[in-house]
Amino acid sequence: MRKLIYGGKIYTLKEEGDLVEAILTDGQYIVDYGDKEYLLEKHGESIEEEIDLKGDVLLPGFVDSHMHLIGHGEKLLRLNLSACTSKEEALQMLASYAKDIKEGEWVIGDGWNENMWPEQKVLTAKDIDQHVPNHPVLLNRICKHAIAVNSYALKIANITNDTPVPFGGVIEKDELGNLNGVFKDQAQELITSVLPKVTDEYVENALRAGIKDAYRLGLTGAHTEDLNYYHGYKGTYQSFKKVIEEEGNLFRAHLLVHHEVFEEMKEDGGKYLGGSEWVEFGSMKIFADGAFGGRTAFLSRPYHDDPSTNGVSIFTQETLDDLVAKAREKENPIAVHAIGDAAFEMVLNAIEKYPLQGSGRDRLIHATMLRKDLIERMKGLPLILDIQPSFVASDFPWVIDRLGEENLAYCYAWKTLLEEGLHCAGGSDAPIENVNPLVGIQAAVTRSNQEDKQGKGYIPGEALTIYEAVCLYTKGSAYAICHEEDRGKIEKGFVADFTILNKDIFHVNSHEIEQIEVTKTIVGNEIMYERN
Repeated sequence: MRKLIYGGKIYTLKEEGDLVEAILTDGQYIVDYGDKEYLLEKHGESIEEEIDLKGDVLLPGFVDSHMHLIGHGEKLLRLNLSACTSKEEALQMLASYAKDIKEGEWVIGDGWNENMWPEQKVLTAKDIDQHVPNHPVLLNRICKHAIAVNSYALKIANITNDTPVPFGGVIEKDELGNLNGVFKDQAQELITSVLPKVTDEYVENALRAGIKDAYRLGLTGAHTEDLNYYHGYKGTYQSFKKVIEEEGNLFRAHLLVHHEVFEEMKEDGGKYLGGSEWVEFGSMKIFADGAFGGRTAFLSRPYHDDPSTNGVSIFTQETLDDLVAKAREKENPIAVHAIGDAAFEMVLNAIEKYPLQGSGRDRLIHATMLRKDLIERMKGLPLILDIQPSFVASDFPWVIDRLGEENLAYCYAWKTLLEEGLHCAGGSDAPIENVNPLVGIQAAVTRSNQEDKQGKGYIPGEALTIYEAVCLYTKGSAYAICHEEDRGKIEKGFVADFTILNKDIFHVNSHEIEQIEVTKTIVGNEIMYERN
């Protein structure tokens, strides 16, 4: 169906400030654009529908370059502790939630963050036992790199003080040498491996919820990593196909493939950029380290606030090299989670040892703590940096003490990366962070949060312009997956995916960007969300 869209500001993003008066779409694609009268004169007889923006502002569709879509849906459906302002509040919410669950069944929650609590103390088995003794409990820390469980869960998993610590993991103990119920990174699998298998219905419900919420926030697609969880590669992939393609919840899902199911994907006939226009396969996903919150991001120096550790490397250099070599055998790019500078260096070592052959671009996810020498080594390599601007809003000011103010020169350095000529894409890492792209854009521009009482911003020299920040979630996300020739701009032959806002994002107070409302989300020329 041919549609004419007009009546508001339409930013092409081909360059800063570039505007057109109207767009003509046909099927899933843009076929023409320009002055409204010109388009009516040239195509008038074939136009079947007109969409009047009524003064709203249209942009190419926002795409989250790094999230966990099913996990985001889960967060909407189950216990969410991310808004709790104290440990006691979290425990009371847990106790209330558990009352509605049959005794003996698992209670699972997400989002606790001790850095936001006055006592800054993690949840422990003892804490949980006192509030929920008759259920096994697993509570994911906001970063997803640590969990807190109770004694009931420890018993089910048969974990004792003598349980060996897996490589790349941490099992915390109290001052007496006893388990305190906190497990980090690879050690989490000691608990997650005994969780009951989820049903197809559960995964599909979470995926639907995640997509519907994405529409509400103006997202037309996402690069998401879910295939190694829930009900395995095949079941999870089929859930994406069913919910998006069969049910018509149009959403461009680009699936990163965890290294543990990479061979299964290949044996099933999958390949990089294979699949379909709606559910597409992406790079091999690897985790190189943890996160700053639990002090498991792998640093080249000890943590400033705990010199006993410099974090956790998930793999040895040799094992990481082997995983990259495995991807290269299939001419596949990699997508690697690397937050600390030492982890990032390990990834670069592996990429330089086994350079990418064929199409695609390697993706280095987060790139939160870098060094000048690492930036120089990246130049000229076929890669893109997957950054999460909202980390600035959520990590400061506590991260200053964690890393040391003297060590922040190349941390959260988004402006430096762009000025050095490196390509960047913008994502949220939801459900760990707020999935709203406007929140990420505001964080990239203001470098501020509620703790920044004077409004000076954290490392303000790294602030982006609004145009640069918007491009992270449009052109940047498209470039990351080799779709820069058909996505991310208003251009002939590009997909008809649009995010429509009630205010001009380029002409509002930068501290009010996240208050802008999405009025419509259009995917493949179909209105998938309309406010009221």
